[in-house]
Amino acid sequence: MPAIEDILETLNMIHEECLDIRTVTMGISLYDCISDDEKSMNRMVYEKITQSAYNLVATAEEIEKQYGIPIIHKRIAVTPASLLCGRLTRDGAVRLAATLDRAARELGVNFIGGFGALVQKGFSTGALTLIDALPEALATTERVCASVNVASTKAGINMDAIARMGEIIRETAYVTRENGSIGCAKLVVFANAPEDNPFMAGAFHGVGEPERVINVGVSGPGVVASAIRRAGEDCSLSELANLIKKTAFKITRVGQLVAHEAGRRLGVPFGIVDLSLAPTPAIGDSVAYILESMGLEKCGCAGTTAALAMLNDAVKKGGVMASSRVGGLSGAFIPVSEDAGMIAAARSGDLTLEKLEAMTAVCSVGLDMIAIPGDTPPEVISGIIADEISIGVVNSKTTAARLIPAWGCGVGDMVRFGGLLGEAPVMPVKRATPAKFIRRGGHIPAPIHSLKN
Repeated sequence: MPAIEDILETLNMIHEECLDIRTVTMGISLYDCISDDEKSMNRMVYEKITQSAYNLVATAEEIEKQYGIPIIHKRIAVTPASLLCGRLTRDGAVRLAATLDRAARELGVNFIGGFGALVQKGFSTGALTLIDALPEALATTERVCASVNVASTKAGINMDAIARMGEIIRETAYVTRENGSIGCAKLVVFANAPEDNPFMAGAFHGVGEPERVINVGVSGPGVVASAIRRAGEDCSLSELANLIKKTAFKITRVGQLVAHEAGRRLGVPFGIVDLSLAPTPAIGDSVAYILESMGLEKCGCAGTTAALAMLNDAVKKGGVMASSRVGGLSGAFIPVSEDAGMIAAARSGDLTLEKLEAMTAVCSVGLDMIAIPGDTPPEVISGIIADEISIGVVNSKTTAARLIPAWGCGVGDMVRFGGLLGEAPVMPVKRATPAKFIRRGGHIPAPIHSLKN
């Protein structure tokens, strides 16, 4: 039987420290929906998704009520849609996105991921079609999320894809300019994209996944920050690391409970728990506040990267102790718009784009939800992406860029997205251009340490 102290501690985490299950995400394979007939394929896609996940939301709500654990989002991830686009036109790919959006709306999930492509070694016909369709697809749908994997440690970096994505992001910003260029908030560019990630915008159902699967993403930066504050200023860094491990262990056990229960009730295999510290705009639910509670005056000051490295490592160690099914991204997220502490640090100028890039070398993902001036040239956007992707390729880790050129906005303006996406200050970008470098195109070869066979 669990000790009464553990039960009370968990209740306090939920009610006072913003502990929640950030998402229960069902992955669904669409391989059996591929067809030469567009209407038939859209019909099969809609039916496969709605029949597979018809009770996903209701089941998650039942678990939430029974255990008293908030489950914030219910989501779906599908097979990379480019695999279905080989015979489609650009307009056909847009119609496929509309089908995904209609299914998500019917089921009541807030996002559906997988409208994306894997192009780390080159472009298939379907991938080119889908990428060309991204701006219109993201502008005309509400719940569809997209990702493009442009590099991997094994394959190197597809610079042609990065150049094209700079143009696509700029175009997406323009066509969704009436809503703060929100289309870009639903589009992420990856290196080493994980195939079991439950978090948006990068979730997709990987080629090695089963027919259906349940992946759960937990949260809890507020819990970790509170534990560090209770430990006091006399606690050494080694003691602090041990404390974070224990806290991550408890958070992950909550996630595994929900994942097992959701899988059992839905008759779907339990895949992984992603134990990422995923912040929200809520006061206290911030990775930046964790770093500051460790002793930094302000997130972004000297020492921030070291503190983040320790936090990320301790979270992963604690999670692995708690579950044998840890996957996805797992660690600490640092999205600017979704983290109240990051927003404050960026507005004060303590947190810069260059410092964020350095921090991504030791955290879970990358330059996430970064608003930049709307007139930033596509080549500069591509250059920022290339820098971030290179960190992932060389370090054999996942990195990504979710950049938002906020149309009509300049440095210091605030871009408001609402809900979980929060708001972001427009951050300055260096104006010197990498255009000639980007226009060279081609492939940056894989690093030498990728040859491990």
